[in-house]
Amino acid sequence: MNKEEKTVGWDAIDAALKTIYPEDEPKHYAPMIPYSLGGDEPLNGISVYERIEPIPHWHYVTYGFSELFEKESENPAVSGYGFEFTFRLKKEAVHSEPPMWVSHFLNNLARYVFSSGNVFEVGHHMNLNGPIVVDEETEIQAITFVDDPELKPINTPNGRLAFLQIVGITLDEETAIKAWNSQNVMDLLLPYLPRYMTDISRTSLMEHDEVKHAVRQGIEKDGSSTAALIVDSMKWKKQRKFFGNSTYEVTLGAYKVGTIAQVIKGRLPKGKSLWLQCEDQYVKFLPAEKNAVEVRDGILQVKMEPQCFDSFLHYLIPKESTFDLPEFKGIQFKIIKSYIKNHEGEVIEVIG
Repeated sequence: MNKEEKTVGWDAIDAALKTIYPEDEPKHYAPMIPYSLGGDEPLNGISVYERIEPIPHWHYVTYGFSELFEKESENPAVSGYGFEFTFRLKKEAVHSEPPMWVSHFLNNLARYVFSSGNVFEVGHHMNLNGPIVVDEETEIQAITFVDDPELKPINTPNGRLAFLQIVGITLDEETAIKAWNSQNVMDLLLPYLPRYMTDISRTSLMEHDEVKHAVRQGIEKDGSSTAALIVDSMKWKKQRKFFGNSTYEVTLGAYKVGTIAQVIKGRLPKGKSLWLQCEDQYVKFLPAEKNAVEVRDGILQVKMEPQCFDSFLHYLIPKESTFDLPEFKGIQFKIIKSYIKNHEGEVIEVIG
């Protein structure tokens, strides 16, 4: 940080942290070479506070998504991207210092935001395509975002910003969020995750009968709030058959089929549609009074009668297969194997 620079945004974050840490001095980590000068860490810094209550944990806070110095963006109401990340990691007895993998993880998220322009909000979730800690066995392989339970949004001279806490979750907990609603699922998990801290040694909370039952009831009552899914493998094509009739074939990778089934169960019976996207391929499932399949603006629309729902879900399992729905003429579905790879590109699991 150049001492001659105005640090009004940085100072506002420090002031917010002083309200919960009036006497504590954090461990602060900053890049040796600033990102603007060719360094490989996008964030200007990360502060880490050691906590005892409600259980021992590390509280990480980023500096870099908001405007820390002078105002540069054109929107006076919002500082930079409008947020800074926080992350709470359950403290293990073997760690006398904050684990550095969290810093690498937060900087990786920063690279994604800065390069894509995509921002995160409360309720968003992301499959990490592997463990949150590289080369470590953990069931925490996805994340979601909540408001930091202690740090409220603040107004700075450069605009407003919120403190967006990242929470590590398991894959079936992420599926529950997709099939129902992020806030409702996280409310259920909060008693097991004090202050929404991440515990990389825990197992899935969906193994608890009361959690599983509550999620199932919520889906049946409210349906799913997920209107679209990005899937790793999907394509559709038109096929010509005898006597001039045309049919369509939809191919899905087995890896996401279980999630697709859960979300469809929470959407179509509630009168809601679901979009699937894989690169430039789109399929839209819609509830309808009459079965029909058609292409509009390059999007395959699958309109399905209620009596088809159960039959479709019966076949929609992560196992290699090809099937037709007896009640639905003109469309065929194909489920193919998914190959899960590690960070080196090696296949570590085959699904289907």
